[in-house]
Amino acid sequence: MRQVLVTGATGTVGHPLARLLVERGDRVRALVRDPVAAARVLPAGVEAVAGDVTDAGSVRAAVRGCDTVFHTAGLPEQWLRDRAVFERVNLTGTAHLVDAALAEGVACFVHTSTMDVFERPAEGAFDESVLASAPLGTAYERSKQQADRLVTAAVAERGLPARIVHPAAVFGPGPARPTALNKLLVDLARGRVPMLPPGGTAVVGNEDLARGQLLVAEREIGARYLFVDEFLELPQLAELVRAARPGTRVPMTMAAPVAWALAAVGELTARLTGSAPLLSFGELHFLTAEVTPSAARARRELGWSPGDPVRAVEAALRHFRAAASPGS
Repeated sequence: MRQVLVTGATGTVGHPLARLLVERGDRVRALVRDPVAAARVLPAGVEAVAGDVTDAGSVRAAVRGCDTVFHTAGLPEQWLRDRAVFERVNLTGTAHLVDAALAEGVACFVHTSTMDVFERPAEGAFDESVLASAPLGTAYERSKQQADRLVTAAVAERGLPARIVHPAAVFGPGPARPTALNKLLVDLARGRVPMLPPGGTAVVGNEDLARGQLLVAEREIGARYLFVDEFLELPQLAELVRAARPGTRVPMTMAAPVAWALAAVGELTARLTGSAPLLSFGELHFLTAEVTPSAARARRELGWSPGDPVRAVEAALRHFRAAASPGS
């Protein structure tokens, strides 16, 4: 029986993974800030241990005795008032996990990166072939890029037994507050989106991703896999919500200049008030980049395939109790 540590087990990415690990018979430990609160939402059978990825000592204690580490904790937001938090959590937190895994002799380390770290052609889909060399466009992306580089270097120079997972934008049920994508799905179902920003995103359901993470753990050290269900323009995403919740409205898409002006006003207001903007530069940069990753390698080498997207959206909406708004 394997002893496994999962960071981020109360989040959208880590929660279904922790459940699948328990179901296959592993002993599962979760690094959490508040064990009492976490125990109420963690899957049955998961041991909650106190700590934080930003605290090296608590990370080392959580890793001790584990055969496998799944590092899924991180900040997926595209806007924070204090941008330094991205680096503290996404980069320094990863460094603490890497150091602890090496010190404790972990046999398998699965790092959750992002689809953003690869070079993207001007047209067409991209794969895992080439990592981006230039700094990425947002504070979130740069922190994940630096963390990815740290893990890659640790594989080559320190013998870290790491495999790397690269998800698209993740959605699905989980005890944490809704991610940006989950929130958009809920707001669409409730008729709270007057107009859609331009652009789109590649998405992956968290249950599909969790299955992929388990498969990646069995691959060779240094392996990288992209996981994406499909790329959706935002009106297509709204159509999925309408398929899951008949009667919901598909909003019109605002013109790009209007969206950038709205983001500029929102960013200025956010600096003054400390509240997140309705639409941030980071979100708009992400959506209008329209990156199209390919999961061909995962399908071919792992036998991975996503489930039905309407059912996945329905599961998310049901979890967040998002009923269609009357007359929406």
